[in-house]
Amino acid sequence: MTSMKSQTATDFQPVSAMDFLPVPQLRQVQLQRLQAIVARAYQNVPLFRQRMEARGVTPADLGTLEDIVRLPFTEKADLRDTYPFGLFASPMTEIVRLHASSGTTGKPIVVAYTQEDVDDWTNAMMRSFAACGLHRGDIIQNAYGYGLFTGGLGAHYGAEALGATVIPISGGNTDRQIMVLKDFGVTAICCTPSYFLHVVERAGELGVKLRDLPLKAGIFGAEPWTEAMRQRIQAESGIKAYDIYGLSEITGPGVAMECRCQAGPHLFEDLFYPEIIDLKTGEPCADGQEGELVLTTLCKRAMPMIRYRTHDITAITSEPCACGRSLRRILRIARRSDDMLIIRGVNLYPSQVEAALLAVEGTLPHYQIIVDRQKGLDSVEVQVEVTPEFFSDKVSALEGLQSQLAHSIERITGLRMEVRLVQPHTLQRSEGKAKRVIDKRKM
Repeated sequence: MTSMKSQTATDFQPVSAMDFLPVPQLRQVQLQRLQAIVARAYQNVPLFRQRMEARGVTPADLGTLEDIVRLPFTEKADLRDTYPFGLFASPMTEIVRLHASSGTTGKPIVVAYTQEDVDDWTNAMMRSFAACGLHRGDIIQNAYGYGLFTGGLGAHYGAEALGATVIPISGGNTDRQIMVLKDFGVTAICCTPSYFLHVVERAGELGVKLRDLPLKAGIFGAEPWTEAMRQRIQAESGIKAYDIYGLSEITGPGVAMECRCQAGPHLFEDLFYPEIIDLKTGEPCADGQEGELVLTTLCKRAMPMIRYRTHDITAITSEPCACGRSLRRILRIARRSDDMLIIRGVNLYPSQVEAALLAVEGTLPHYQIIVDRQKGLDSVEVQVEVTPEFFSDKVSALEGLQSQLAHSIERITGLRMEVRLVQPHTLQRSEGKAKRVIDKRKM
């Protein structure tokens, strides 16, 4: 790994040679690490060993990368069922960090790290920041949440290792966020895309023009977002918006990151082995074919994840990137299989509604989908904020906009939905992941 200590602020040499490793060498690294991590999990994690034995497979059977399909999948339910430490492959004397994400059943998802795991995670995040052009001398405002959530400390360690100046502001207190952006000469911000849109909106109310600030980049993740959302962010703030991907069960942020080409996040394949599987059959898909992303940690010692089903829908592309990285990319993840709603027999993803709304001029990227059931039939209402100019306009203009939105939604989703226009600032803003759907059928 090249040290950033000797680099200047204009030197964009790769942080890690792994990013540019010839593909045959990268595949050999992956195979060696896969064999080692499967042997570790088999030896130290009873659940994994039992499942392998049930399939009649041992670590010695992994002769090629393609043999990974012989291994069992891991699901999020496995982490809940073995709560809190049942999937650990290291003794507590070697665990230096625990994180957890909130669980819908009351039990959080607990993840663990050895010091080597923290170092690998730091390396992945350092490479992430370097990929989008950040370097020593940048001032990074980290508005991801600190604490049990992996986002805050993951970004923090990586930015410090890069040699950048880190402002550990965490989430919330939007007026203070804007003051710091302005007064501290911040050049990059880390947060969810929906929260940054709120920052943009509030900055306008305070008379702060983000375009006049040194701010040049946003590292946005922790929730699905569309390309239309990226274009809206860039148009309104003047920054470049980069997509970072990760999940706590694997390591946290830094599993994949966009480079300055903004052509999809590069997977750090030396640390995480990716597969795409068919949603219905579980069989592997070829590069370029859409399906569910499955990840295997290749170096995670404390808590190896073998063939973890992420439920994120994407495709892997091996098309060369103009940046020169040999790492494959994933296409933008705008939806999850477990986010899918079934409305009157039709599959619906919130990202489809977002795309339909952003295609119509006059709306703000703040919306909520209310699903209910009346007299046995599903009903959907989409509440969407409109710009102050439109809301103060004539009733006929609002009715026209409402009709346009309903038509756009029906064209993209195939479903007719009620559209209710609401005033700016009506819908609740989130300091973390935006809550887009309220499904009253489950209440």
